[in-house]
Amino acid sequence: MNKKVAFYTLGCKLNYSETSSIGRLFAQAGYSTVDFTDIPDVYVINTCSVTDNADKKCKRVVKEALKISPNAYVTIVGCYAQLKPKEIAEIPGVDMVLGAAEKFQIIDHITDLTKKPKAVIYNQPIAEANQFVSSWSFGGDRTRTFLKVQDGCDYSCTFCTIPLARGASRSDTIENAVKQAAEVAASGVKEIVLTGVNLGDFGIRDGNREDKFFDLVKALDEVEGIDRIRISSIEPNLLTDEIIEFVATSKRFMPHFHIPLQSGSDKILGLMRRRYKRELYTNRVAKIKELMPDCCIGVDVIVGFPGETREDFIDTYNFLNDLNVSYLHVFTYSERENTLASEMTGVVPGSTRAERSKMLHILSDKKRRAFYETQLNKTEEVLFETDFKDGIMHGFTRNYVKVKTKYDPVLVNELKTVCLTAISHDGDVEITESEEILVH
Repeated sequence: MNKKVAFYTLGCKLNYSETSSIGRLFAQAGYSTVDFTDIPDVYVINTCSVTDNADKKCKRVVKEALKISPNAYVTIVGCYAQLKPKEIAEIPGVDMVLGAAEKFQIIDHITDLTKKPKAVIYNQPIAEANQFVSSWSFGGDRTRTFLKVQDGCDYSCTFCTIPLARGASRSDTIENAVKQAAEVAASGVKEIVLTGVNLGDFGIRDGNREDKFFDLVKALDEVEGIDRIRISSIEPNLLTDEIIEFVATSKRFMPHFHIPLQSGSDKILGLMRRRYKRELYTNRVAKIKELMPDCCIGVDVIVGFPGETREDFIDTYNFLNDLNVSYLHVFTYSERENTLASEMTGVVPGSTRAERSKMLHILSDKKRRAFYETQLNKTEEVLFETDFKDGIMHGFTRNYVKVKTKYDPVLVNELKTVCLTAISHDGDVEITESEEILVH
């Protein structure tokens, strides 16, 4: 009888992409992939080190897994598994822990599904994780794919454990990335989201720079069968004028950028060891809006970093308030072992961090609504997704406005031209029929 495997993924789009690739390895080995609750023989839990309480989340998932399938073989992979393998091995019920260099050899390591008293660990030093392994995954709606083209990071931001968890910057070849994109297109998916740890640093192989991210962008723009390509997140110092200018006239790249800022205070940016000052960020936004006035721009920002005074935070708040951006992803700073930031003075009390986070979440809601208001009464092309609840389905415009309409199975994974008419009470945009009748 076929063995059954179930997956659970914590963290970023890159993790979801890699979970899908690991799933394909299991399929090739004769396993059937089943839902978490379908009493599998093997659980694979892909962990994250960026979000807070990684250990608690991991323990909770393992506990739930073993309630469902008490005899299942539990394997932990991912960033947290690289950083804290011994800690994870102590979690009751865990059978195997695989580091960054080992996770794609998971089938070789799972030879005996008998649960043992003590978990086994395969975890080489992070320097050994020097090979690029390509992967792509469907989103939950199967209308878009996350395509991994880069891994690792050579930057040394003082708050970040990613270089310790994923190793040095390394990339796919342009040729292979194009091949993967063509495979995605052949599967019927209409949108690709390019992912990586430091995506704009694409082009390094075996420690040498061989290409630039811009070279990849130009090549992917020629792939037939894909309607939309999005750049998931790109550092402001790596988002060049030539990339912005190309996207502005591109056949496939969407007018949507997600650009980490982290702080609007030059003092805090210095303490974080970010590779730019806020003036550069202002210039990037201005350049985008000059060429693409309707472009959606998302921003990552961290509140409560060590040394962030009230004045520094207000500096960040005012900077973001004045900036022509569309939404914020707000992260509350949390200490990470083996980072320089965890040893810094000027620790911000937890209650103050929470208060600042709340202020920026409210600002983000205002920003998103203001951006959506500029899009009303415009005719836009929407890609509709499979998710629906209470008879309502959603989709996204080219510039990432989330729209809603009555569920119609014919619309799933279809591009339709609609008119954006009003912002609903839940913040999504309502639409009406354009040239084609949408919903009867």
